[in-house]
Amino acid sequence: MRALTAAAVGLAAALALIFTITATGAPSGRTSPKPLLTTVPKHP
Repeated sequence: MRALTAAAVGLAAALALIFTITATGAPSGRTSPKPLLTTVPKHP
């Protein structure tokens, strides 16, 4: 019975965290206008 209670409390806490993060929304900010320039390493 204790295990079931602990699982229920853990699930409730996880769902509360998920709902809190969802409610706050995505962080405001911008992405860089410059693309990431990468090069392929030279093969020996």
